[in-house]
Amino acid sequence: MANKAESTMSTTTSESVSHSVLSWDQVGRLNEVLTAVVPVHGRGNFPTLEVRLKDIVQMVRTRLELRGIKVKDVRLNGSTASHVLVQDIGWSYKDLDIIFRVDLPLESGFQLVKDVVLGTLLDFLPEGVNKEKITPMTLKEVYVQKLVKVYTEQDRWSLISLSNNNGRNVELKFVDSIRRQFEFSVDSFQIVLDSLLSFYDFSPENPMSSHFHPTVVGESVYGDFGASLDHLMNKLIATKRPEEIRGGGLLKYCNLLVRDFRPTSEEEFKGLERYMCSRFFIDFPDIGEQQRKLEAYLQSHFVGEEKSKYDYLMILRRVVNESTVCLMGHERRQTLNLISLTAFRVLAEQNAIPDASSVTCYYQPAPYVRDHNFSNYYVASCNQNIPTWLPCN
Repeated sequence: MANKAESTMSTTTSESVSHSVLSWDQVGRLNEVLTAVVPVHGRGNFPTLEVRLKDIVQMVRTRLELRGIKVKDVRLNGSTASHVLVQDIGWSYKDLDIIFRVDLPLESGFQLVKDVVLGTLLDFLPEGVNKEKITPMTLKEVYVQKLVKVYTEQDRWSLISLSNNNGRNVELKFVDSIRRQFEFSVDSFQIVLDSLLSFYDFSPENPMSSHFHPTVVGESVYGDFGASLDHLMNKLIATKRPEEIRGGGLLKYCNLLVRDFRPTSEEEFKGLERYMCSRFFIDFPDIGEQQRKLEAYLQSHFVGEEKSKYDYLMILRRVVNESTVCLMGHERRQTLNLISLTAFRVLAEQNAIPDASSVTCYYQPAPYVRDHNFSNYYVASCNQNIPTWLPCN
């Protein structure tokens, strides 16, 4: 009996450490996120859908349960959850990440989930559109930016991302099981929406106030809600076992650095950076894969923040240069060259390429030079004014 009591107490303590009840201010911000109109942009001549998160979440949940799929709960995840908990942390939230925790024992369940979501989109089409002629395949091609399905022994989940031209995609994730739910402590928050969704159903005429609102619970899947919230408020970077993260968390880590977050322990993170780089190159070994991953990350995480892209790429280049130990020399140079060229292109897009008069040129001597009086690199400062672009004759 004593062992059982100790086990129960340990579980309760663990849950209390990882969970917290939201304040009224936080619930108010959550309500604003769920009730705001989010445009889902269509391709070609298809109309823009005006979607409120609370509406699409309730409709999808109801229809899943009618089709026999049990929904354990629905959660707000990622940067939007962080925004709800701490309003001003120096960076705006991007994608609107919703997690449906579901029972999907069979792979066929994922097709049913996709059918439900695409069918729900029909209800958001404006009046006057002939819905009978629009097929699920058409809806997928027009409104879905990304469709992912993972079905393995340890991971069973799918993602349907609805397009938004401003980088604020509505991401609906259906999770039966997943090994890793976060990259860093500051993005480990999940806010359970069920009590708020019930409030919308049963009290539609009664506005929320500090004296009249549902109890909403948040969880840090990092394991310690208080520590994670402290990291978020003080812009600190902490993680566990980065080698378990797809891509090692490398791109997100550099994104946090460019936004003035700093590691909780500089010495510890020097070692963790090596794990991040190693896992990144395991998952993306080919230079083409690296380029696609980097360009997709820039496109989705720096919308409206063009000036930060270059600084981000310079931080990424430094981390890769200092912490990569798993690559052959030419592979490492390839990756560094990719980052440098991407940074140069970013400057070109901003018309911010520096004038050649302020550029320092580095020349590497030929391999046959063995004179120890020569330094490894020759440095030549360009003192004369040379135009960046030469005129075409």
